[in-house]
Amino acid sequence: MRRSAARATNGYIGNIRISTCRGSSPCAPTWTSSLTGGASAFGAPTACGIEDKALGYRIFRLQKPLDPGETIELGFDLTVENRGFVNNGAQVAVIDNGTYFTKRDFFPVIGYDAHRQLADSDERRRSGLEPVPRFAGIDDPAARRSTPRAPDADRVDFETTVSTSIDQVAVTSGELQREWVEGARRYFHYRAESPITHHFAYASARYEVTRSQWNGVAIEVYHHPAHDDNVGRMIDAAAKSLAYFTANFGPYQHRSLRIVEFPGYVRDATSFPGLIAVSESTGFNARIDGKEAIDFPFYVTAHEVAHQWWGQQMVGANVQGVAMLHETLAQYSALMVMEAEFGRRGMRRVLAYEQDWYLRGRAGERGVESPLALVERQDYVYYHKGALAMYALRDAAGEARLNQALKRYLSRFAVGEPPYGTTAKLLEEIRPMLPESSEHLVEDLFETITMFDTRVTAATSTERADGTYLVRVELEARKLRGDGAGAERQIPIDDSIDIAVFGEGEDGPVLLLEKQRISASPVVFETVVDRRPARVAIDPYYKLIDRNRGDNVRAVSPAATQAVLPR
Repeated sequence: MRRSAARATNGYIGNIRISTCRGSSPCAPTWTSSLTGGASAFGAPTACGIEDKALGYRIFRLQKPLDPGETIELGFDLTVENRGFVNNGAQVAVIDNGTYFTKRDFFPVIGYDAHRQLADSDERRRSGLEPVPRFAGIDDPAARRSTPRAPDADRVDFETTVSTSIDQVAVTSGELQREWVEGARRYFHYRAESPITHHFAYASARYEVTRSQWNGVAIEVYHHPAHDDNVGRMIDAAAKSLAYFTANFGPYQHRSLRIVEFPGYVRDATSFPGLIAVSESTGFNARIDGKEAIDFPFYVTAHEVAHQWWGQQMVGANVQGVAMLHETLAQYSALMVMEAEFGRRGMRRVLAYEQDWYLRGRAGERGVESPLALVERQDYVYYHKGALAMYALRDAAGEARLNQALKRYLSRFAVGEPPYGTTAKLLEEIRPMLPESSEHLVEDLFETITMFDTRVTAATSTERADGTYLVRVELEARKLRGDGAGAERQIPIDDSIDIAVFGEGEDGPVLLLEKQRISASPVVFETVVDRRPARVAIDPYYKLIDRNRGDNVRAVSPAATQAVLPR
């Protein structure tokens, strides 16, 4: 099915009935459906092929396949009831104040939804199941005709009417057409002005709404009244993200951008068409105390707004590497907004965080690590390594040229028909943007697993007669290539690497920052600075993936002595 009808939510003709616990305690949700497989449900004869009563899961098959262009109507009634308390760590979707659920949580699906299969390798083994199926190959023609957003539709016409408690606000995708009160319920009618991805959510709570706007786009934050400390930062991030992404990639597709809070039973943030859902613990209650703290409310908001381009306008094919198209490009986009806000030096903390999480993730890898361009389900690769790779790529290509390549890729595949885009098509746009001396970066960053081992072995300075200082630095650098299973081999190095000299003080000024072409190791580098140097660093902004950053910095000593900077 390529497009659902617009009579109700994505073409599903159904009613949802939600019951909640009273009070503040969460409850464990169970649900039942009146979908029985008869003509009244499908508008055509069906048979129930599989029924798992323990999980409430059924698969129905049409007794007669549909002819090309033929349509039928799917109807369902769904009741969600909460009984008892959660004691198994499951997500609580329906509560008295703060209900939040996605299409994938409750709605029927046409076809097989791989997102609902058991993914834990240990659980699968105990259940006698084969390992989770691999993603289709990047050039698989059949797989390129679908996306990971939903197995049963591409873009859909979306219109929905949702009711909730009289003292709550219900929020979803689309533009609000009207709201009204009928009986003891409050109703909201939403409709998307153009087809959206088959990927939506509902939230309802006793929200306070903080409103702003950017260039005619309404920015609305729906939050618990007491959770307002970070709302201003989130609105600021949303406005600056809309400005940067519109200027560099293309226009935003909606008249409003809503950010909704949901309870922190899950630490998560997800972007839907025109709607961003953020858990209270991820954004609204996140603390950013301390000089070295990362402003996560700003960062998370920028990342999720970026998904309105990468993952909503442009949706990748359901093949290897699709997470790079959605998540890595959102990471890069957010980093550019972060850099504009906090400066290059402020990005050191962010990039160190990303590198630490990548190294932690690969250390715990129980299978085989994939190169970024072929990544499957490894979030430490497509989030954390992806951020580092794109930041290094931007440094080599230049921000304007890289953004031109991304804009061209977006224009090729945005809101398009199958076959959908792949990382191979993206790299076709990126390669011509790189200078000849950096062409190898596509292979290093995206097509292989490449790491570095760099260190400053000595750093001295000599004051000259004119008051300047001659700095002498001794460096070592190795380049390593991994096979995904943990084995590494050294390969020849011929790379431009940043060398920095910092002045005195805890946060001393940058006296020098320049690239040095390193093609042998060890190597000696000399330069002159106009103030007394305090520290020397190789790769000071963490563009290389280096397992030991502690030896990348060294205190500068007078020419007669040397001292290692305390870690």
